[in-house]
Amino acid sequence: MNARLGAYFSHLAPPSNERPREEGGGLMRQASFWCELRQAGMLWRCCALLGSHLLATFLLLASWASIGSGALTGRLDRGWLVAWGLALASTVPLRFLSRWLEGVIAVGVGGLLKQRLFAGALSTDAERIAQQGAGQALSECLEAEAIEAVGASGGLQIALALLELSLVPVLMYWGAAFKLECAVLVGSTVLFAAFAVASSRLLSEWTDARLRLTRNLVESMSAHRTRLAQQPPSQWHQVEDRQLESYAGVSERLDCSLARIAVVTRIYSLAAVAALVPSVASGNATPELMAVTLGTVLFASLAWERMAFGFFYGAEAWTAWRFAAPLFRAVRSQESEAEGTMATSRATTLLRADELGFRHQGSAEPVLKGCSLSVTRGERILLQGESGSGKSTFAALLAGLREPSSGFVVAGGLDRLTLGERAWRSRVAMAPQYHENHVLSGSLGFNLLLARAFPHSPQDYADAQQVCEDLGLGGLLKRMPSGLHQIVGETGWRLSQGEVSRVFLARALLQGADVVILDESLAALDPSTLSQCLDAIYQRASALILIAHP
Repeated sequence: MNARLGAYFSHLAPPSNERPREEGGGLMRQASFWCELRQAGMLWRCCALLGSHLLATFLLLASWASIGSGALTGRLDRGWLVAWGLALASTVPLRFLSRWLEGVIAVGVGGLLKQRLFAGALSTDAERIAQQGAGQALSECLEAEAIEAVGASGGLQIALALLELSLVPVLMYWGAAFKLECAVLVGSTVLFAAFAVASSRLLSEWTDARLRLTRNLVESMSAHRTRLAQQPPSQWHQVEDRQLESYAGVSERLDCSLARIAVVTRIYSLAAVAALVPSVASGNATPELMAVTLGTVLFASLAWERMAFGFFYGAEAWTAWRFAAPLFRAVRSQESEAEGTMATSRATTLLRADELGFRHQGSAEPVLKGCSLSVTRGERILLQGESGSGKSTFAALLAGLREPSSGFVVAGGLDRLTLGERAWRSRVAMAPQYHENHVLSGSLGFNLLLARAFPHSPQDYADAQQVCEDLGLGGLLKRMPSGLHQIVGETGWRLSQGEVSRVFLARALLQGADVVILDESLAALDPSTLSQCLDAIYQRASALILIAHP
């Protein structure tokens, strides 16, 4: 096959010292998450929530004061009852408004966070995902879901609880045993903080153990056939048993720690009531002062319960944030709509790399150093080299799948950040190696038209049909009962290696790029099919870079 390919390809451009020329264009960066919250109206809704909750709390306290004052002074006339009823009735719409705002904020912030994390997942460096593995990536996605589900609601509950607890010293000032009650409040706060820190550490340890089980489960499922052939069945679950035992131990300690946090509410109530005993014994506590203090203790107890409830969800979200933060920060610059006109320009030199270098993270030795290449319209380039010589890495740099450690790559005189991802993909398309490319569980048309906007138009399906015919997949489409709509992949129609290779090739051609890079994509084809595929490539690609072993 290589001798046949050598007849088609013969050009490899020498290094060039010419710098890339500027052709204008703009770059619009993704707005910060704070700006997104502000634009979505989440900030003023939070202020409205705090205001309505504070007003409802004030009216509730006022209703207590009116009915309590009338009862304790023996003047419970109609005026006191009307004041109590009006104050209590006014809290109903305010509470309703507060709950509605809580739901709106939780859904809104959760939606924006999910959108941000999704954008980050799409912007994550492919090299990082490859190093992590599927299990780690799945774990991060699961934790991101936990943040969206409980983060906003838990944070709101903590904020409201802190607001209520900040009112407690003010109310205690009008009651009995002010200093002792404040000391009890401070002691309870310190105790809660100590329990919260311990629980947070255990929750982090528990999350690590749980996600480790998830990662190992995914890896075991992927390697099931290898274990079946190489490992005795008696040894399959030894590692899992040890991990489950460790996980059960951490879970037990975490349950005990969370139970201690729940007990803080009871401890505070008992200690606050006990702090009244000296004042009652000395006769300094009048019935009015005792009523104010007991009412405040009840109010503070409810605030502590809200705080404990919010902590359970907030701590879970904060722990999950450790895993999802890389996705959140991975959002890169996004292209603006104005780039469409800039992306349509076409230069004679379609793709150019100058002094490219690449070094894997944590590695001292570079994989590539000083690599240059120029691709003009109509050229066919063959890159050959031994395994591990850096061919695929160089191709990934050209396609923009990896960032070079040094040097630059331009398409039509503009780099990828200037063009934007969409415009870059319209200029450079790549079919990675077989083991790095995938047929997704979906229709064949969906797999072929991944680079095109969804939903796909009839013209998109017509283009896919024609490309398949040109690549020799017409017989496959005839055998499939649903044609391009036939489900393929892990749960559908099984394709041979040659058919899968041509699906990957068709996917790259349907991207409509000027330069097509094929990384060992033709190795599984017989000479007749190879010639047919090359003819189809020549018709649709202005330039071709083919990577093959010598």
